[in-house]
Amino acid sequence: MIRVVLPTHLRTLAGVRGEVSVEVDGPVTQGSVLDAVEARFPMLVGTMRDRRTGQRRPLVRFFACEEDLSHEDPDAELPEAVATGKEPYLIVGAMAGG
Repeated sequence: MIRVVLPTHLRTLAGVRGEVSVEVDGPVTQGSVLDAVEARFPMLVGTMRDRRTGQRRPLVRFFACEEDLSHEDPDAELPEAVATGKEPYLIVGAMAGG
């Protein structure tokens, strides 16, 4: 099971508290984890990545093992610690304003 930490606004939208767990068939990549989250919580489709292009939304960041993976290839495998459930995959709403 992959542990996923969602930002507060997405937890509220999905109706969950705390981190969620999803199962991924095949390689554990950013894309496969996001696919699993969207399959389990269809109300989140389009909130983390664009529905049409699949590209990351500008104010959403992805982290694993204290590394920002936001600009990495979505098909690159995630660190072993995330794949085994030791560390969570974090989806973070970036701060903006002025």
